[in-house]
Amino acid sequence: MANHTEQKYRPKTGRQYPPRQEVKQKICPVSGKCGGCQWINKSYEEQLRIKETIFRKLMEPYCRPERIIGMEEPAHYRNKVHAVFGEDRKRNVISGIYEEKSHRIVPVTQCLIENKKADQIIGSIRSLLPSFKIRPYNEDTGFGLLRHVLVRIGHATGQIMVVLVLTSPVMPSKNNFMKALRELHPEITTIVINVNDRDTSMILGEKEYAAYGRGYIEDELCGMTFRISPKSFYQVNPVQTEKLYGKAMEYACLTGVETVLDAYCGTGTIGMIASRHAASVLGVELNRDAVRDAVNNAKQNQISNIRFYENDAGDFLLELAQQGGKLDVLFLDPPRSGSSEAFLNAAVRTGPGRIVYISCQPETLVRDLRILVRKGYKAEKCVAVDMFPYTDSIEAVVSLVREKRA
Repeated sequence: MANHTEQKYRPKTGRQYPPRQEVKQKICPVSGKCGGCQWINKSYEEQLRIKETIFRKLMEPYCRPERIIGMEEPAHYRNKVHAVFGEDRKRNVISGIYEEKSHRIVPVTQCLIENKKADQIIGSIRSLLPSFKIRPYNEDTGFGLLRHVLVRIGHATGQIMVVLVLTSPVMPSKNNFMKALRELHPEITTIVINVNDRDTSMILGEKEYAAYGRGYIEDELCGMTFRISPKSFYQVNPVQTEKLYGKAMEYACLTGVETVLDAYCGTGTIGMIASRHAASVLGVELNRDAVRDAVNNAKQNQISNIRFYENDAGDFLLELAQQGGKLDVLFLDPPRSGSSEAFLNAAVRTGPGRIVYISCQPETLVRDLRILVRKGYKAEKCVAVDMFPYTDSIEAVVSLVREKRA
């Protein structure tokens, strides 16, 4: 594990962040095989400078970006941690991640960017398996029970979910195993058994049940409470997520009279935050579990002016456009592949005066901007947010306004 030293990052605006822990330029023991932290040997100040430069060059044809928004404490930020389990040549239990571009397991005991408590829980599970005679799954032979462990932690609430991904719904000595794990970590609030018996690269299977607790956890973000189930999408860096969504709301310029659509809405986070400043909000998401969580989230937060739909975002917008539906503000938060041209064409037909595009892949963002600009929109403001320190990933928010009808 890398050591820490102090250093300051000072934006050109003159605003100063307080001193923070700076990870020394010391390579992680497994960084060469892992590939997760591509920039682990760069100072955080250098990372921010490079990301800011990359984003500025990409956005120059459209608008001038604001200063990049960095983290004050850029380590151990991931509140969702996944570990694959297996055995070494001596049949010792190991856990970690797949080596880049392979299915060879790289043993990991602690990670620079993962939540420390999650790493500790995974280590405890690893140590408990032999005494309970539970064998990790072997991809080559097809034998073994435990495939993966997923830990999700509520940053604000401290609630912890542990998901054990098994090849069978039957776990020998399950109750005793759960008891032993909870004695080591009484802070665990729920344990879920997920069954994945298929020859697949997918981590989670279709079937699951709560072996202990409610089967979900809750977290607080932007003043609201959100339910998180094993398969729900929820941003892995809650500290930066609040800054990201804060910028999105600022760019939306909501006044309380708008009709808003949150496309690719996940568990409804963006739409629910927007609902406090809009007349009505629609959320559309293809993931059934996420939609169920979104509905529950809205009820729990007593939000009555939002409705969620389980549908493909593009298909939903096409139907809305064909029915003559109109939008004032459209929030987009698509996957890394971005949006399709068909989706963007349908979006334009609904006539939003403003589009707020949240992107986790600036290259596909720029591709989509070209289409929207051709359709009569202009990029007004943009900013990069560092959601994933020590990686080369860049998250961004762009505000587009309609100049003319397409």
